[in-house]
Amino acid sequence: MILRVLSCGTASISALLVFSVSRIFASNLGSCSAIFSSCRVSTLQHYFTDHSLICKANMSSITGKCGHIKALTSPYQSSDIKRTSVPEDKISWSVPWPDYSPVEYTAPSVLKGPVWADPPIGSSDFTPRYNEKDGKVERQSHNGKYDVVDGYPRNPIGRTGLKGRGLLGRWGPNHAADPIVTRWKRDRSGTIIIHPESEKPILQFISIKRLDCGEWAIPGGMVDPGEKLSVTLKREFGEEALNLLQKSESEKKKLQDKLQKIFKKENFVVYKGYVDDPRNTDNAWMETVAVNYHDETGETLDHLTLEAGDDAGKVKWVDMSDTLKLYASHVDFLKLVAEKLNALWSGKNPSAVKSGQKH
Repeated sequence: MILRVLSCGTASISALLVFSVSRIFASNLGSCSAIFSSCRVSTLQHYFTDHSLICKANMSSITGKCGHIKALTSPYQSSDIKRTSVPEDKISWSVPWPDYSPVEYTAPSVLKGPVWADPPIGSSDFTPRYNEKDGKVERQSHNGKYDVVDGYPRNPIGRTGLKGRGLLGRWGPNHAADPIVTRWKRDRSGTIIIHPESEKPILQFISIKRLDCGEWAIPGGMVDPGEKLSVTLKREFGEEALNLLQKSESEKKKLQDKLQKIFKKENFVVYKGYVDDPRNTDNAWMETVAVNYHDETGETLDHLTLEAGDDAGKVKWVDMSDTLKLYASHVDFLKLVAEKLNALWSGKNPSAVKSGQKH
């Protein structure tokens, strides 16, 4: 059995259990929980697939140093609204805090009632069915059942210092999908570039610069009501990294064919669950499914012309490393991908490279 632990960081993913066995018994998962007594994960589920193994750890009872980081960002994104300061030891709802009375804020763009947003709680025409499929709207959480108090869904990780929905449309979980599209970095001859110190190949991923906050991120977006996850992953990548929405019908057809080749490749779910996101509030939060699509030979992605569109201001190929500064929990997702593919993650001099094998 192999146990790998990812140390607590500045985002929501704190640990990953990887067992190199073909079968995992419930007793294994129970005994592993004690190992993470110093790392707060609170109901996060971690998924990692390696052909002979699948490990899904529900670590709802773990408490410790890591918790909300970006979900405590103040002032709130794209506003001057200040959150109530939440001490680390009072993030959990299980800790009594009688004087906790955060300001309530829902962005004007949400209150205008766009099709992607719920009405205010208390509206005569709004009777949401939390913790279940509500018509076409998915109100179930990837992390299991969440509490509903006085008609308001409660953030499963804990207090954020802000009530309401902020910039998020749905009360409770807001579901997104993040496609992580990768290839090996190569020299002009097509040879994979190897980092000289670690002797590991360098992995590249497609990154976009978000228009809403100016941060670099993995392409991705919200899952539309009734939409299949696979459709969301392909749609968001096409809109943000290829500017698909602005193409002519003939151009769209050509790009759709290329997208089909990319998204038919073998993939694995990197992460599925709650995301430590600056838009989160006490009553609305982001959840995502991050999926890696890797082009081992580069034959498909090397001929793909990137063009930013929709919610993206810029798009480019980026080398993976531990020096990256990305939106929300995206760096944590990339670290899991790098480990999965045995690629470079940390190195003293990532720019110093040498040629490796040619594929």
